[in-house]
Amino acid sequence: MPKDATINARVDGRLKAKAERVLAQVGISTSDAITMLLHQIVLQKGLPFEARIPNKETVEAIEQLEAGAGERFTGSGKELIDHVLGERKSRKT
Repeated sequence: MPKDATINARVDGRLKAKAERVLAQVGISTSDAITMLLHQIVLQKGLPFEARIPNKETVEAIEQLEAGAGERFTGSGKELIDHVLGERKSRKT
């Protein structure tokens, strides 16, 4: 498919830089990532992820994180999942 159209979008510069660093590690350009997103939108006939209005609990968590509060976790993804699942198990008992 020829690339004959341009998209101009205004985004936060810090977000763009962070995303570009991640994409560089994966070996794709921002332009390629946007093209991939557009292909998925066409294939899925919508966004390829849920886009919902956050509930009250999520809004409060976002506000806490933006204020520099909230729980921080350092470790592997598996350790984080084990930590979260462990908390859920202990809440049920």
